[in-house]
Amino acid sequence: MTLKAIQTDKAPAAIGPYSQGILAGQLLFVSGQIGIKPETGELAGPDFAAQANQALTNLSQIVITAGSDLSRVVSVDVFLTSMGNFSKLNTIYQEFFQGTKPARAVIEVSGLPKGACIEIKCIATL
Repeated sequence: MTLKAIQTDKAPAAIGPYSQGILAGQLLFVSGQIGIKPETGELAGPDFAAQANQALTNLSQIVITAGSDLSRVVSVDVFLTSMGNFSKLNTIYQEFFQGTKPARAVIEVSGLPKGACIEIKCIATL
């Protein structure tokens, strides 16, 4: 099976030795996205909602660049620095994932890169 790296300027560049996404056959694996604005390299704001919207936008841009869309996402993993943001996450998440919802895990972590409060990764089909 051939692997193909996915790269777009519409999402932040990787801040480590990894690809934004990898195509493996008909599956797309998208690396964790935090709420960084691709134009500035800075977090979208200090608040959860701004970072969550930006993280989901970044994820979406990588999925689209690979030739898929959010309706073809089958699994999502979300990392939060506070489960106190769980209900806010659900409200924002619904705006991006309409129709059949992908499988999902939400995990609380002690910290994320750049002091972010959310990170999201996914697997999609083409």
